[in-house]
Amino acid sequence: MSNKLEVAAEVEEKDTTNFGSAGWSEMIGGLASTKISGEGQWEAADASKVDNAQWSGLGGVGPWTACPNGSNVNDVAWLTNALTANYQLGGSVGDVAPWTAEASSSWAMPRGRVGHPPGTARTATGNGTAVQLPAVAAGQYLYASLHVLSVSGTSSPTLTVTIGSDDSAGFASPVTRITFNAATARGGQIMRAVGPITDTWYRASWTISGTTPSFLFLVAFGVK
Repeated sequence: MSNKLEVAAEVEEKDTTNFGSAGWSEMIGGLASTKISGEGQWEAADASKVDNAQWSGLGGVGPWTACPNGSNVNDVAWLTNALTANYQLGGSVGDVAPWTAEASSSWAMPRGRVGHPPGTARTATGNGTAVQLPAVAAGQYLYASLHVLSVSGTSSPTLTVTIGSDDSAGFASPVTRITFNAATARGGQIMRAVGPITDTWYRASWTISGTTPSFLFLVAFGVK
């Protein structure tokens, strides 16, 4: 279980002070970076537990999404593609066994929104609620992450999630911007679509197949 999550972002300060700076330092932004750190109580036994997931992901680059516990659609979310660079476990005698983990971003980290809540099970194809985001300017991206949290059913239950946009909340003429790979097991994906995109309304849609399928999954998206 986790009990702490921290998101940090910074931009390098580059000094451009010169004889025309009128006695003041002048700075411009250099390279940007983000870091995610978390900690909690150690758990293991299957792929859904912290220890199994962090050991298998150590040294790999993949999606990280931070959002409030029990999130609903349109709640704030931070998402990025990040290197899981550090994982530690263990503590003093008598302590509840702790873990700590840290990831460093390989992409930008937009401050976006939840497009599908993690606590709502889906058993059939459907569309999510429309969420308003800024337009995607030239040189920016629409980012979206998908985390499949649980899968049940028989005869190859499969989930395919897309992110669509429209110029109004009614989605009279939606355009598909991102299509995630079909998911049949727990796991995560993150993708991005380059701007410009003038639409300002977005939603997640999902296609579900198989016999008695049921999926818990989280979708988040944002612009950066």
